Amino acid sequence: MSRIVHGAIPSPNIWNTPQVYELENKAVDPDGAADAAMRAIRPWEGAVVLDIGCGTGYHLPGLAASAARVIGVEPHGGLVKLAERRCAGLPGVEVHRAAAQDLPVADASVDVAIARWAYFFGPGCEPGLRELNRVVRRGGAAFVVDLDATRGEFGQWFQRTVPSYSAAAVETFWTRQGWLRRTLDLRMTFERRADLEAVLRIEFAPEVAAEAIRRTPGLELAYPNVLRWRTY
Repeated sequence: MSRIVHGAIPSPNIWNTPQVYELENKAVDPDGAADAAMRAIRPWEGAVVLDIGCGTGYHLPGLAASAARVIGVEPHGGLVKLAERRCAGLPGVEVHRAAAQDLPVADASVDVAIARWAYFFGPGCEPGLRELNRVVRRGGAAFVVDLDATRGEFGQWFQRTVPSYSAAAVETFWTRQGWLRRTLDLRMTFERRADLEAVLRIEFAPEVAAEAIRRTPGLELAYPNVLRWRTY
């Protein structure tokens, strides 16, 4: 059996180098700005929370600290095993191997759905958004946290790495879907210089990563993001 769920779009950074991506997860948003922005719109205390594309389950324990039930969904079998290991013994947490367009939850059973860095390509995500419409119940909300490729050096490096990416097309897509947005001025902060450099190498093309490393002194870099959401 394939380790990858049919229909899943490859995520080359975490799929190929989960150990390095773990360093990135630890570095991103030490201020908790993204979670604070989401909770201001729809808190998840006592809620059923769905983490779509949960990867190694990095965010699941934090969500479980206040949610009643946390469901992680990830299409990569190897990452599912890592997420299960991370959450072993945590009550109310479960992990499923599945794709965003075929969520293994009942209709109108989720209060908060979160996708971090999983939907930035915009057009083509319609099946996953239809699934959100199915599973999020009245009074709930769905959130997408993603890189804002229109801002900062990080956005420029991303667009050079993925020249086919169209920020304008992505913005038009989300507007037509009726989602709201706000900018998030996040940052990455690392404990070691080698970790920062390793993360830049998995995020960008080799020549772009080399430039990013040269232009990033110290242990911190700006990480411009955008929060998108819809309430139900």
